[in-house]
Amino acid sequence: MVLAYGTMDMPDWGNPESPANSHVSPNYISDAVEKTATPNIVTAVLADYRGYDTLGETTVIFSAGMACILLLRRRRKDKRVEKK
Repeated sequence: MVLAYGTMDMPDWGNPESPANSHVSPNYISDAVEKTATPNIVTAVLADYRGYDTLGETTVIFSAGMACILLLRRRRKDKRVEKK
């Protein structure tokens, strides 16, 4: 119930007057190339501004993949033939 009450004050989806569109995005667009020396804005945001977050997400996905491989792999039975 508290979450539903908290979302009533949020701006509409895609509202150009929302804080993300009026404060954050213009700074990224105008300063990304100058501050990061990366010509692509998406790469600048993911690699430079959100680098640790992206590294954390990659680590979690890698760990989950390795856990799946370790849990789902088949164990081979030892088929050694003894020579007499």
